[in-house]
Amino acid sequence: MNENLFASFITPTMMGLPIVVLIILLPNILFPSPNRLITNRLISLQQWLIQLVLKQMMTMHNPKGRTWSLMLISLIIFIGSTNLLGLLPHSFTPTTQLSMNLGMAIPLWAGAVIMGFRHKTKASLAHFLPQGTPIPLIPMLIIIETISLFIQPMALAVRLTANITAGHLLMHLIGGATLVLASISPPTAVITFIILILLTLLEFAVALIQAYVFTLLVSLYLHDNT
Repeated sequence: MNENLFASFITPTMMGLPIVVLIILLPNILFPSPNRLITNRLISLQQWLIQLVLKQMMTMHNPKGRTWSLMLISLIIFIGSTNLLGLLPHSFTPTTQLSMNLGMAIPLWAGAVIMGFRHKTKASLAHFLPQGTPIPLIPMLIIIETISLFIQPMALAVRLTANITAGHLLMHLIGGATLVLASISPPTAVITFIILILLTLLEFAVALIQAYVFTLLVSLYLHDNT
C-alpha cells in the first residue's frame, strides 16, 4: 500500500529511454492483415466486426465524408486495443496520457474543421451566429460559439483520459484494499474481491465504449463539416 497511486501512469523507460513508442506499436501485432484466400475464424471475426462498426458510423456521411473511413476504423481499433492491453497487470496505458489524446484529437478535429471551411464556407460561418439572434447579443454569441468550437478537441481528450484513468485508479484502490483485508477479515476480502472482478469486467466494457465514443464524436464533427 506504500506504492505511489499514480506509479502506473508514469511513462516507462528502458536504459533511460522512453519505450512508449514500442507500446503504442504493439497493438498492430494483434490485428494481422490476411494474406490468404481462405482466412481463419479469428480473421473472419475481425473483418466482420470492422465492417459492422464501419457501416454504422459511415451511414450518415456523404461520399466526401466516407473518404475518412480507413482513418476512423484505424482510430477505433487503436484506442480499443490500447485500452484493453492497459488492463493487463504491470502494463502501461498510453491513453491515460492527456498529451497523447490531444495529439489524436487536435489533428482530426482540425482536419474536419478545415474541410468544412473549405467546402462549406457559408454553412461553417453560419454556426457562429444562429438565425434570429438579437443584434445586441451578436458579439457575445460569436465569442461563445468560437470558444465552444475550440474546446471540442480538449473535451475529446479529457473525456478519454478521465474515464480510463478513473477506472485504473479505482481498480488499484480496491485491489490494494483486498490484499490488506485478506489478513484482517477474510469474508470481507472475498466480497471486495468479487467487487474487483465485477469492476474489471466493467472496465473491459468501458475500454471499448470509450474507443467507440471518441471515434463517433470525431465522425460527428466530420459530418457537420462535409
